[in-house]
Amino acid sequence: MTRVAAIDCGTNSVRLLIADIEADTLTDVERRMEIVRLGQGVDETGRLAPEALERTFGAMRGYAKLIDQHGASAVRVVATSATRDAANRQDFVDGVREIFGVEPEVITGAEEAELSFTGATRDLVRLSPETGLPTPDGTRPPYLVVDIGGGSTEFVLGSTHVEAALSVDIGCVRLTERHLRDAGAPPSAEVVEAVVADIDEALDRVAQEVAVERALTLVGLAGSVTTVAGIALDLPGYDPDKIHHSRIAVNGVREVSERLLAMTHDERAAIPVMHPGRVDVIGAGALILDRIMERYGFTDVVVSEHDILDGIAWSVSKP
Repeated sequence: MTRVAAIDCGTNSVRLLIADIEADTLTDVERRMEIVRLGQGVDETGRLAPEALERTFGAMRGYAKLIDQHGASAVRVVATSATRDAANRQDFVDGVREIFGVEPEVITGAEEAELSFTGATRDLVRLSPETGLPTPDGTRPPYLVVDIGGGSTEFVLGSTHVEAALSVDIGCVRLTERHLRDAGAPPSAEVVEAVVADIDEALDRVAQEVAVERALTLVGLAGSVTTVAGIALDLPGYDPDKIHHSRIAVNGVREVSERLLAMTHDERAAIPVMHPGRVDVIGAGALILDRIMERYGFTDVVVSEHDILDGIAWSVSKP
């Protein structure tokens, strides 16, 4: 058995997984998430804001204490879209190195896609008919794994390994900062049309490089997707066990997306499954998922609580 620590620093959140890995089994020891909005303003300025860096480093210092307490033998820190795009990303690298004693990896979109695919599909591949273990009803490869992040969205096609992947710059934070700046009131139809135009342009590029029509199962990852699932399931509070491997129909996703975009900030904040750090960006995230399903013809999405963070942990466990 190997105890590892994985840190995923995205545009909106920084997350920690401390896990025990033995053979084909990953067991959580600690799984934490804090909304730090590292990507604040990056789409406009091209730089990481000092206050965003300090919020991120503050969360990471707490994570470093947990890693020491649990005695993880290996640590990997991965940063994604916001840090890739930032001219001052060395400030981030230096701060993380000081906190964890390891060099953070600012990974490419392709590397992000690979890790997301591994984290999301490891269970689905293991829970196959050949093993005699159950899979979510109707789940069949090839999978299209969609990881909707704060700054970018990754599209990965594969069965047991990645066959094609593309990262595009549509994410819930990026699109909110670009178009949905007034978080207090519902956006106008013209503003929503502008968001849809950005999403559809990116989806056109994806379809040119990834054979999305081959996919038999859509697997959705990350906070926007899991929050939409929690709302669609009408949960009284966020329950990862009920959300993981749930299936949400396209009509359910559309209904949730339309509801969120019609709400005020306070109305979204009152939704039981809503994390406070997602209140102002969830409308854009839900709309991305809605457009993916509509454009590519998926009737439902399998929601996974396992994602890039689990992929990072599996990668650390390799000899």
